[in-house]
Amino acid sequence: MKTISYLCIWFCLATAVAQPGTQPSFRSFDGTRIHYQTQGRGRAVVLLHGFIVHGKMWEKSALVPALVQAGCQVITLDLRGNGLSDKPHSPKSYENNAEVRDVMALVKHLKIKRYDVVGYSRGAILAARLLTMDKHVRSAVLGGMGADFTNPDWPRRQMFQEAFQGKAHLHPETNGAIAYAKSSGADTVALGLLQQFQPVTTVAELSKIKTPVLVISGDQDTENGKAGDLAKLLLNATLKSVPGNHNNTAQSEGFAKEVVKFLAEH
Repeated sequence: MKTISYLCIWFCLATAVAQPGTQPSFRSFDGTRIHYQTQGRGRAVVLLHGFIVHGKMWEKSALVPALVQAGCQVITLDLRGNGLSDKPHSPKSYENNAEVRDVMALVKHLKIKRYDVVGYSRGAILAARLLTMDKHVRSAVLGGMGADFTNPDWPRRQMFQEAFQGKAHLHPETNGAIAYAKSSGADTVALGLLQQFQPVTTVAELSKIKTPVLVISGDQDTENGKAGDLAKLLLNATLKSVPGNHNNTAQSEGFAKEVVKFLAEH
């Protein structure tokens, strides 16, 4: 059975866990330490990474230099459970949209009043939830994602939760993801909890969002559903497709061009 590269695993792009001492950090709402980086000055844009990776996934992308050149302050972070950020093993540390609240806490820590958010793959799921929770979001980009995440019982999410919580034998198609996570030094317990408590934004909630949203995917990417299905649920969505698959689109020039253009128009 084909191995699933779930939610942007980036085998060739994020080859190791970030090394200590490379990022500043702050204490989030519950004391969890979150590491982050900033580049450039100007309009604030927060980038949210995918599953089994961390903020460094953006380092080889065309997007960061394009945003900096366009006059933006680019903010990346290691979401809790990933990279240099704390990786608590208590379920309570991941409940109630904890990752989304970390983003909001970071923006407050940096004294930013308005910002844009770009989420790719699992990061898009968090960005969607952020749109329902934070009035300070100016616009959002949801990349590499269809509408399937609106289902609290999404089989794909449940499969990876079970796989990272000791039931990988039930889902052999996740073997590649688990092997990669272990080889990169990722915390598999934290990853299981991230799947268990992954934020859900319902169709009804999405339909009320008035914020401008760019829904974008690679033309070879239907890994998490069809981007067009997600765009149809939003009141103010722009739908774009660029060359690429799920694992390489966010690094591409085409992706960067469309994101920068969208932000310039909003």
